[in-house]
Amino acid sequence: MRKELYDKIKQRLTLLCVNAVGEYHIAPLDADDDLNDRAIKHIDLWNQNVEFIEQESAWERPAVFVEIEPVQWKSIVPGTEYRAEARVRLHIVTDWASAVADGSDGSGQFFELPDKIHDVLAGLEGNSFADFTLEESITNHNHEDIVESIEVYSFIAIKRIGK
Repeated sequence: MRKELYDKIKQRLTLLCVNAVGEYHIAPLDADDDLNDRAIKHIDLWNQNVEFIEQESAWERPAVFVEIEPVQWKSIVPGTEYRAEARVRLHIVTDWASAVADGSDGSGQFFELPDKIHDVLAGLEGNSFADFTLEESITNHNHEDIVESIEVYSFIAIKRIGK
């Protein structure tokens, strides 16, 4: 379930593009990368990336880190099928300085990007998960140069053994 969930989130996020004037659009799957500037420059698994930003290798921003919360499985068919109500957190990291470079209050990029991400993730489903729904939005601005928006999604996780 986790691999499929991560792969599908990553695939959808790579479709989100931005043009020269900051307008977002969704590129087709077969789009030419040279003609579409990806809105999200780095996608990876969450590993306390923001807390240790000075100690890590630099990653381009905006970035999205995927954190799959612990899953409490319930047996549906003992030994072969399990289900769970699960959650995933998307840590959306933008630069504070670039967000305010245009003289605005800076809220545009770090408040608009999570909404655009939701647009591409709405209705996401796979063989091992369904009912992907936005549940919570958190703004973490406890960092000098970056803003972290955390979008929490709930979903039904499915695990089938031997199929």
